[in-house]
Amino acid sequence: MSIGELLAATVPMVRTLNLEYLETTPEKAVLALPDQSEYRNHVGGPHAGAMFTLGESASGAIVLAAFGDQLSRAVPLPVTAEIAFKKIALGPVTATATLGRPAADVVAELDAGSRPEFPVSVAIRREDGAVTGEMTVIWTLRPNG
Repeated sequence: MSIGELLAATVPMVRTLNLEYLETTPEKAVLALPDQSEYRNHVGGPHAGAMFTLGESASGAIVLAAFGDQLSRAVPLPVTAEIAFKKIALGPVTATATLGRPAADVVAELDAGSRPEFPVSVAIRREDGAVTGEMTVIWTLRPNG
């Protein structure tokens, strides 16, 4: 089962918003939010909450891709999230997430007995490529037990 299929099966909001997993690797996760009238805001674009969910979901996908081999000893959790809305988003949008630190450095901290934190940057774009939003989610790997 791919990461996208796993998240679609286990996270109800992914199914509710019909998020599509276009790419999910340890280097980059790209998700799409289709244009759906029931999730539009007062100016006709995707609601801010839907775009937040899209961005947070993209960040979670890359975290699972990069650290899925650590799940037996740590659980990934978001710590904080910030979003900035740059331009009006109309139509379908995509979110591209990238890790802000090398995965090996994060795992080394976990190996040393600490609870590492690391940023994931997300760019939300319209079909024309314009960045409509930027998001940063700080994640941690909380050791089990």
